[in-house]
Amino acid sequence: MFNRIENPFLRNLTEWIFVIALAFILALVTRAFLFRVTRVTGYSMVPTLNHGDVLILNRFTYLFNDPSVGDIVAFPFPEDPSDYFIKRIVAAPGDVVDFIDGVFYVNGTPLDDAFSHIDVRSMVTVNFPVTVEEGRYFVLGDNRNNSQDSRYSTVSNVYGRDMLGRVFVRVWPFSSFGGV
Repeated sequence: MFNRIENPFLRNLTEWIFVIALAFILALVTRAFLFRVTRVTGYSMVPTLNHGDVLILNRFTYLFNDPSVGDIVAFPFPEDPSDYFIKRIVAAPGDVVDFIDGVFYVNGTPLDDAFSHIDVRSMVTVNFPVTVEEGRYFVLGDNRNNSQDSRYSTVSNVYGRDMLGRVFVRVWPFSSFGGV
């Protein structure tokens, strides 16, 4: 393809420009459809994730599958879409979420919730029970005492189409490197 260029300098320059452009296009496609890197800001997912952790989101999964209960996902912060929230999906479309005496229930079953043993009634701004609408998901931070999530009308139930991806690898700190 580049052999038609007789000048060796121009041929090498053209090859380098082609390789750099191809790498740039591949990086854009990878970021748009496959993976995204993000950093945890805040303490809403402690003890699972910590402030400053660097994560890789799998965007590819949600091109072919719906999000699942238990997935840790990232989505734009409703009041500032340039910032991301990272939360755990606890209920899917059609599920009924209730909050009674400090315990979350999904479809009448207590949420298996090893992260929260606190009374969060005063921190709720939605009326329970909540039926999760079609195409939406009920999300909670693992650190219930320090999380703005679906309990708040500013976040509410999150559209699946708004999810940037599923958290699947922590890359920093390196001592905690691995699947999430």
